[in-house]
Amino acid sequence: MFYWFLKFLALGPVLKLIFRPWAEGTENVPREGAVILASNHLSYSDWLFMPLVIPRRVTFVAKAEYFEGTGLKGFLQRQFFSGSGQVPIDRSSGSAAAGAIRTQLRLLADGEVCGIYPEGTRSHDGKLYRGRTGVARLALEAKVPVIPVAVINTDVVAPPGRIFGRYARPGVRFGKPLDFSRYEGMQDDRYILRAITDEILYEIMNLSGQEYVDLYAPDAKKRDKELERQAAKERDKAEADEVWEEITE
Repeated sequence: MFYWFLKFLALGPVLKLIFRPWAEGTENVPREGAVILASNHLSYSDWLFMPLVIPRRVTFVAKAEYFEGTGLKGFLQRQFFSGSGQVPIDRSSGSAAAGAIRTQLRLLADGEVCGIYPEGTRSHDGKLYRGRTGVARLALEAKVPVIPVAVINTDVVAPPGRIFGRYARPGVRFGKPLDFSRYEGMQDDRYILRAITDEILYEIMNLSGQEYVDLYAPDAKKRDKELERQAAKERDKAEADEVWEEITE
């Protein structure tokens, strides 16, 4: 109930009035039945704008810690995350990844729409990175279609590491549903999972227009930081050499 209140009466109308989000391909999202929305991930605001442009509820999984706080702060935090369409990961056994799959399978079995970010984390530079294969396993185990989704300009509205950015109209593009029933029963084949994941990311790339990098986002971020560190060392050395030349002339 609180979700619908936020979406249609409170937060949703305010976001629509201020940012005027646009959408393409909404007809590709079925009016009923289970489906996975697999999206690129540019900003923390993605999970606000993507569900805003379609009438159905979109549910994401979130860390259980967000729902376990005590006191007034914990209560308000639980209400916000629940109201924005997020549910805690079931970590009764196994890893967080296994818990996320288990939680999403339960939601899909109930005919819900599950949102997922195959990259696993936000892009630090606006590029599209290699997807984790959890989305493929989820699609095969749940036997549901996957709709590739591209969010646009959310990293301008709310850049990584900042709460607010510049004004821009965020957009969402929904691709045509992808059917992977030809791989039924092959969810334990890592090559099949990789092929499915790559196909999903390829469609997201076409929708978003992003440059694709065949690295996991955390690895790419680590690499970029190392390159920046090396470049800074080289600049410092060049400046020191210039100073030394001036002194010795």
